[in-house]
Amino acid sequence: MTQHKSPYKSRGGPARLINALRYSMQGLGAALKHEAAFRQELLLCVVLIPVAIWVGNTLAEQLLLIATLFFVLIVELLNSALEAIADSVTLERHPLIGRAKDLGSAAVMLAIIGAAIVWIAVLTGFGSPAP
Repeated sequence: MTQHKSPYKSRGGPARLINALRYSMQGLGAALKHEAAFRQELLLCVVLIPVAIWVGNTLAEQLLLIATLFFVLIVELLNSALEAIADSVTLERHPLIGRAKDLGSAAVMLAIIGAAIVWIAVLTGFGSPAP
């Protein structure tokens, strides 16, 4: 098997970091422009991050609550990337593309359920020592 070097791979150095930051910002911009679910989840984060700081009893709890919110955003971005690639292949119904999209959606759902479990546990004091 012959390996070909991708012309899109960077070579490294400070320019790579600048380009990576630029590509990341373009990705966030695309998500804000094209992905309603990402915008809704981001709005929820804007509301819930201050709540996490207020209700978390320790820095660890605050960071855990905020991390679950970021995890939901990360999974949503990955799901949106998968959907964009799938749609670039074909917009027609295809069982494997449908399965891939369903799997991405399931990943987002599990991330949201996981975040909800953590938030409920922290808000109810589950696992905290009794006073």
